[in-house]
Amino acid sequence: MPAEGRTPMRRSFIETVLAAAVLIVAGLFLYFFYTTGYQKVEGYDVTAKFNSVAELKLGSDVRMSGIKVGSVVGVRLDPDTYLAILRLRIESSIKLPVDTVAKITSDSLSESNYVSLEPGADNKIIPPYGLIQVTQDPISIVDLIGRFIFGSASGPK
Repeated sequence: MPAEGRTPMRRSFIETVLAAAVLIVAGLFLYFFYTTGYQKVEGYDVTAKFNSVAELKLGSDVRMSGIKVGSVVGVRLDPDTYLAILRLRIESSIKLPVDTVAKITSDSLSESNYVSLEPGADNKIIPPYGLIQVTQDPISIVDLIGRFIFGSASGPK
């Protein structure tokens, strides 16, 4: 009987050690995620309106010349115009001219979409909480292929 009395205590101790190890690993994972994967962008917000945002999500990159300069921090639908309104957080060191163009694009078919900014040449700067006036909706690969296939079939012979 004494052997049976020790088994539950020994099992309890092992379970406690394993639970502690799982919590330590989870804590290390969260620390790693926060320090490497999650990078909070400090800066100012601007908005841009699009007909479609395709697969764009919160946290998606905002890039200029291929370099990350911000993140998408808000996505909502305007109930009056039915346009998608993106709120972009841009690094404080980046000043956007008022004729900046915002496009939704991707590097390849497998990558997620991001917002690409192409600055203009105007001397006026978009203020914090300002609006990027010129936007370009994402190009649908499926639509392009459909136009190519069906457009070439009905073309001149």
